[in-house]
Amino acid sequence: MKSEIQVGFVGNPNCGKTTLFNAYTGANLKVANWPGVTVEKKEGAFKYHDHRFKLVDLPGIYSLTSYTMEERLTREYILDSNVDVIVNIVDASSLERNLYLTLQLIELGKPVVLALNMMDIVEERGMEIDLHRLPEMLGIPVIPVSARKKTGLDILMHTVSHHRDKKLDHNLEHHHDRTINKHTNHSKDQGDYKHKHEHHNEYTIVYSDDIEDKIDEVSELLRKDYGEVDNLRWHAIKLMEMDEAVMRKYPIDLTKVIKHSYEGDIINQKYDFIEEIIEEVLVNKHKKAASTDKIDRILTHRFLGLPIFLGIMALVFFFTFQIGDFIKGFFEIGIGAFSEGTLYLLEHIHAGYFITSLIVDGIIAGVGGILTFLPNIFILFLALAYLEDSGYMARVAYVMDGIMGKLGLSGRAFIPMLLGFGCTVPAIMASRSLENMRDRRKTILITPFMSCSARLPIYVLFSQMFFGRNAMLVAYSMYLIGILVAILVAFAMRNKSDQSVGNTLLIELPEYKTPNLRTIFIYVWEKVKEYLTKAGTTIFAASVVIWFILNFGPHGMISDMSDSFGAMIGRVIAPVLMIGRVIAPVLKPAGLDMWQVVVALISGIAAKEVVVSSFSVLFQIGNITSPQGMASLSEILVGYGFGALNAYALMAFSLLYIPCAATIGVIQREMRSAKWTIFTIFFQLAVALLVSTLIYNKKGMVSIMAGIILGILIVGYTGFVIYKKSKDVKAGKSCCGGCSSCASKGQCGKV
Repeated sequence: MKSEIQVGFVGNPNCGKTTLFNAYTGANLKVANWPGVTVEKKEGAFKYHDHRFKLVDLPGIYSLTSYTMEERLTREYILDSNVDVIVNIVDASSLERNLYLTLQLIELGKPVVLALNMMDIVEERGMEIDLHRLPEMLGIPVIPVSARKKTGLDILMHTVSHHRDKKLDHNLEHHHDRTINKHTNHSKDQGDYKHKHEHHNEYTIVYSDDIEDKIDEVSELLRKDYGEVDNLRWHAIKLMEMDEAVMRKYPIDLTKVIKHSYEGDIINQKYDFIEEIIEEVLVNKHKKAASTDKIDRILTHRFLGLPIFLGIMALVFFFTFQIGDFIKGFFEIGIGAFSEGTLYLLEHIHAGYFITSLIVDGIIAGVGGILTFLPNIFILFLALAYLEDSGYMARVAYVMDGIMGKLGLSGRAFIPMLLGFGCTVPAIMASRSLENMRDRRKTILITPFMSCSARLPIYVLFSQMFFGRNAMLVAYSMYLIGILVAILVAFAMRNKSDQSVGNTLLIELPEYKTPNLRTIFIYVWEKVKEYLTKAGTTIFAASVVIWFILNFGPHGMISDMSDSFGAMIGRVIAPVLMIGRVIAPVLKPAGLDMWQVVVALISGIAAKEVVVSSFSVLFQIGNITSPQGMASLSEILVGYGFGALNAYALMAFSLLYIPCAATIGVIQREMRSAKWTIFTIFFQLAVALLVSTLIYNKKGMVSIMAGIILGILIVGYTGFVIYKKSKDVKAGKSCCGGCSSCASKGQCGKV
């Protein structure tokens, strides 16, 4: 017997798998109160008594009929790996929806333990679950746990260790044992009769006679052609459902056995059994989360939903600037004092000019300038974490469904875009939740236009330098411009075959809840740690490199920066672009033709924050974010003819141009195409140049763009809602969220 027990955490999206995984392993994986956060499997290990457990956190799925990349990943792992026990984590407050996957997992023939999570919500609603009857009907252990409160964890692993070699308890107790009534047998017979199969003691769910006959026949054909297949009954059922993956793996001639897909019949009978279970084990099931429904009437309102979202984001930016800037002042004082103290110490020990300049003008100026933005970053992520864990972010995807549908995309495509407000790397990875490669390409192409947190220091610096009291509104407009550009690009790329895509959003809307402090702490700390790590590595290295190329030239160390390698690089890259016989400065139409700006933008490809530290090093300003530092930089830039319009164009260019190196790497990894990655780089560069040129050359462009953004979004969304009002169904209330089950049951209204 293996000393290590491999356990797979499987469940619907947003059921608490990752929270439970973190509780066991001590990991700090991202969790949020909306579906689709986990997009690849994560592994961890821990010891419990004499056993060593290897836990695998798998992406959420609604059924074993897979459509998206993460659903396929979960299914393939369950089928092909040597997983010893499947822990099916379910949201106990939505038991009926979760049990569909449970029945499919049980049919796999592998040991399954059911973990009832979120029991506190069940109690809050006045509902009760019969924890004795439920395992009798399912034939598997059922353990109540709370991933957030860390209760029931020991008994769950104790059960796993004792259940590793058991498939079913074989103590199944059904009221319909050995009989089929009119609800489970879709025949004209209205009475009960004896079932001719003796399967009730073998399997949790037994289908009607005609389906059981077909399962037996298909199983025999499988056995005849392929011998003893693992999970024979499950594979036979999948062949009857005409599952493409199973049919490719086990190609057999079924024309004499089945004439059509039995998927709908099998799903219906599963749900009939689920209804029977719910009727017996769930008390007061009519209790609803009334508060969630009341809030949703406002936040997901067809006319008010989008303006409310934009208002909430504006409020987030208000706090990011007002509170963040207040705290930032203390950071600036500290960085300034540290820089002066370091300079005094170096002069006191008679350090050479080379070392002194490198440390003070290069490292401290570059890295310190970035660290002063930490309070703004902290406030932004704190607000986003609160919105995510409360359950609001899932509503935004639902609200945006109308606009995304007009673009030939599902509202689900807006989830990666929302994640892009934090970091583009996980946002690109989240595109795996989309069902086809065409949608993934479009989403990956437009997601980098979202303003990630790395761009915030650029907005804060230049908006405060040139726009004073309106700095918050100017920075906020960058986020709106990013969304608008993404929408316009997606609209330009749509084709006639995309017209129907917009009607297919099926997404679970989780219950609103009080955000968990530990979850918020983990989320914010990970982002802050990532920011500090970047400051200590990428930005540190970039600051040293920039200092070197600005203080050295072909003849060694120089005193005039215009003779440096940096000036030479800027002059080579900035000057001209040949288009036919027309020769024009590349960035001059956008008002960005200063060589220092070019060098800063190039350095920003390593990490967008480096743009700020580059300006600090380029213009030799020690504490660039302090009032004195910003005044000095502003005076220098104005002397070059660089004013407010140039600054706004620079912010827009920084928003839209080539993504950072980490994002480029993840695009290459996800698309597995060097051509597509290169196309993405040059496409975004072209879009950035076009938009910043429009802004700089049209004097009223700034105010016009700010004014039309809300108009376009609201009018477009309202028009689409009116167009599809007869088809509007609120996802997540009666809908499972994405499998074919709801469609066949007629619950979603979106088939």
